[in-house]
Amino acid sequence: MSEPKVIIIPEGKICDYIDGKFRNDTPEEYVRQTVEKRLVNEHKYLPTQISVEYILQLGSRKPRADIVIFDKECTDYVQQNIKLIIECKKETIDARNAKDGVEQLKSYMSACPNCEWGMWTNGKQKEVFRKYINEKGRVDFMDYNDIPSADGNLDDINRPKRASLKNAYDDNLLFVFKTCHNHIHINDGLQKQSAFFELLKVIFCKIEDERNIPAPLEFYTTSEERSNPDGQLTVRKRISKIFEKVKKKHGKIFDGNDEIKLSPRSLAYIVSEIQKYSLLNTNIDIKGKAYEEIVGANLRGDRGEFFTPRNVMKMVVEMINPALDEKVLDSSCGTGGFLVTAMSYVIMKLEKEFADSIGIKKTEWDGDTVRVFQDEISEMASSNYFGFDINPDLVKATKMNMVMNNDGSGNIFQTNSLLPPHEWTEEFRSKFAEALGIDTSELRNHNTIGCFDVIVTNPPFGSKIPVKDKNVLEQYELAHIWLNDKKSGIWTKTEKLQSSVPPEILFIERCTQLLVPGGRMGIVLPDSILGAPGLGYIREWLIKNHRIVASIDLHADTFQPRNGTQTSVLFLQKKTQEQKDAEEKSGTMADYNVFMAMVDKIGHDKRGNPTFKRDEEGNEILVSDTTGVLVRNETGGSDKMISHKQKKKVEDDQTPFVPGIFEKWKKQEGIAW
Repeated sequence: MSEPKVIIIPEGKICDYIDGKFRNDTPEEYVRQTVEKRLVNEHKYLPTQISVEYILQLGSRKPRADIVIFDKECTDYVQQNIKLIIECKKETIDARNAKDGVEQLKSYMSACPNCEWGMWTNGKQKEVFRKYINEKGRVDFMDYNDIPSADGNLDDINRPKRASLKNAYDDNLLFVFKTCHNHIHINDGLQKQSAFFELLKVIFCKIEDERNIPAPLEFYTTSEERSNPDGQLTVRKRISKIFEKVKKKHGKIFDGNDEIKLSPRSLAYIVSEIQKYSLLNTNIDIKGKAYEEIVGANLRGDRGEFFTPRNVMKMVVEMINPALDEKVLDSSCGTGGFLVTAMSYVIMKLEKEFADSIGIKKTEWDGDTVRVFQDEISEMASSNYFGFDINPDLVKATKMNMVMNNDGSGNIFQTNSLLPPHEWTEEFRSKFAEALGIDTSELRNHNTIGCFDVIVTNPPFGSKIPVKDKNVLEQYELAHIWLNDKKSGIWTKTEKLQSSVPPEILFIERCTQLLVPGGRMGIVLPDSILGAPGLGYIREWLIKNHRIVASIDLHADTFQPRNGTQTSVLFLQKKTQEQKDAEEKSGTMADYNVFMAMVDKIGHDKRGNPTFKRDEEGNEILVSDTTGVLVRNETGGSDKMISHKQKKKVEDDQTPFVPGIFEKWKKQEGIAW
């Protein structure tokens, strides 16, 4: 295979997705590039139909339309053959702006005799119009939910069918979530957090409707309904019926008297924005990025909560390699990113095993087969995936994240997991024991909670939130004062407790207590634990109780722009009692190798902006890439794939390479998991 051609990007420029030309890297251009990708990947327009910065003739003026689209059979790309015009503005431009708002778009549409459709967007707002001649013989414009896709089917704009639902691409779902959230915040007067939870209620209704196979979809609003008060009330009634089902199905998330508090107008708008997407089938990374980013923007607390970047979570999960039948826990689950990533990783294994067992490829499964497979996923998720968090809002957000990604919401609990088990609430103890299939009496103390095969977690850390409660501290060896023998370097635990301990230190030991013997964890920790001289007792305790399998040193910008703490991921396997007894008897620790790596490139800078690979002179580079656009044959013949050559930047991220190298190392070391 030939190497992709490398092209240098001039400073301050961006390569256009459609025509490959370099344009100024501006906020407006970011919006246009997002729209261009959506046109090709979601709406299935061919790049050859699309023209960028098309010069129009408006009397003596010659303005440039941001994007115009012609029929795919068109051979003469003149103004009279334009079918659709799109104007893209930066976020600060309002649709009502006299010069750059929707009136500008309407003037462009009026100047193109055969242009039927137009869209104006600033990334936060979107206005779609269909041009027609009214009863007075004048040009007029009707509001619509969305522009038509390449096949021109208008029915799907108003009421999508299952087969016509689209998988979101790139940042489009994030755009939609942000747009909806801002709409609620501004138009319904709700605070950001309240607006977020109202949006999640609507998202739950969308997922419930998608799952209601084979019944027709009920989560929709027609363009006419969205545009008038009576229609908006009809939409509210329709969605409220779905929400009643949601409440019955997810009683642990919603109260029986919960209701959607949005105005009918806002609800109709949000339904119109979300209805075209399949939230079940959209790629998990796209869903996860959109969901976790909007959760983080609204629910981030002040308890050391710094949510783990998706690329780091994927690296950790691939390295820890959870199996189909293993019980997995995140003891500080935040938005649920680690759990969703782990569950999706295992679902891929389950999918292959299921397809092999029935001898049918996934692309050929019928509706009944899909339902059987979905039932297997739900059973696995409800049996094997657990999350704890002290923040009740984050618990609810995690449950929603799990439901959006294959329905594993049952075992997400709100609790202070550092408390002694006998101080856990009766409700938590009983639900936790029931989920594990054990008797509540077995959860007696910190020595009897080893129930999990795998833990992946990023605990809250920081000296600003220390634990001082004596009843909590006395459960942990690491909460005691340790003395260091200067001659031998050996640390010895005393009976005296420290007055306060940072939570991350206690979480290390609590996670160890929660693991079965031989269980393993991947835990994000501040580097001070691995290197500070005064914390040598922690390292000695770790070596005594675990096999240190791997240590991955993360870049300083990993948790930026919110936190600059230098961190590492530590991979530990809990020793069995027999192993510890044998080492104590012999007076020597087992000798083994430790996998160590440094991630120098994390894919973003300290401001959170993405970083891309550069040449030796520091210039960003592009590589040629060919993607396929599936074009449906409307006459009943077979569909065909049209290739589209584009140039794209290469993200400067080393995390995807670590698991493969680690896997080879594990085999050399004879590590079986």
